[in-house]
Amino acid sequence: MRILLMCFQLTLAGMVAGLLDASGAVAQQPSPAQPSAAVPQALPSPTTNSVMADRPNTAEAQKLAPVAPPPIATAADKLPVDQLKAPRGFKLEVYASGMVNARSLARGDKGTIFVSTRLLDRIYAITEKDGKREVKPLFSGTLFRPNGIAFKDGTLYIAELNKISKVEHIEDNLDNPPKPVVIYSDLPSDEPHGWKYLTIGPDNKLYFQVGAPCNICLPDDRHARIYLPAISVCRRRRMPRSAVSIWMVAAPK
Repeated sequence: MRILLMCFQLTLAGMVAGLLDASGAVAQQPSPAQPSAAVPQALPSPTTNSVMADRPNTAEAQKLAPVAPPPIATAADKLPVDQLKAPRGFKLEVYASGMVNARSLARGDKGTIFVSTRLLDRIYAITEKDGKREVKPLFSGTLFRPNGIAFKDGTLYIAELNKISKVEHIEDNLDNPPKPVVIYSDLPSDEPHGWKYLTIGPDNKLYFQVGAPCNICLPDDRHARIYLPAISVCRRRRMPRSAVSIWMVAAPK
């Protein structure tokens, strides 16, 4: 009987979960892999370009500050999986854990699960061999806000704060991945709402967003837009001023 695997992100520090069709016989799953914990970078200090710059000038508002993320990943046995509900016919379990600041997911052609981070300088790769799962950090120390990731035809695409890169044949080189190749870099470097999500549309184009660098302002033409980069051209489409995520839905055939 066919087993359906659906991966999604939970707002629990460093958790990746799997939804498995429970209607058929499922083999015993291996214990979740756990890499060594790393301490995430602190959020940038407020500046004149910060999202906090347009706070109301009141005593209460001036006390507002970003919420610091957990410095370490939640242990697998501490994740409240039993409190989550799944549709009938599915069961919920921890697929892998121990990834600090986990953000977005992408699945490779050979089954590798790539996990991005918003604040760290790396992404993670979850592999499975001989019934055991392993988590590998990739590009440590070389990425900046690698929040958005997408995968297609053997290539991993990475959206950092101000550039989009690609890594070809990455699943064949997980132990020593090649340096990401920048394919688009004409982007703002604002931290507020600057992290990006990345997806590949049904038209085979990359889509990502650039959020407004503020909460209450009229952004310029480079902000609050959805970008569609091609080989040498990047088209822009206006979007809500402070959108920080992007969805692409393909119509059923």
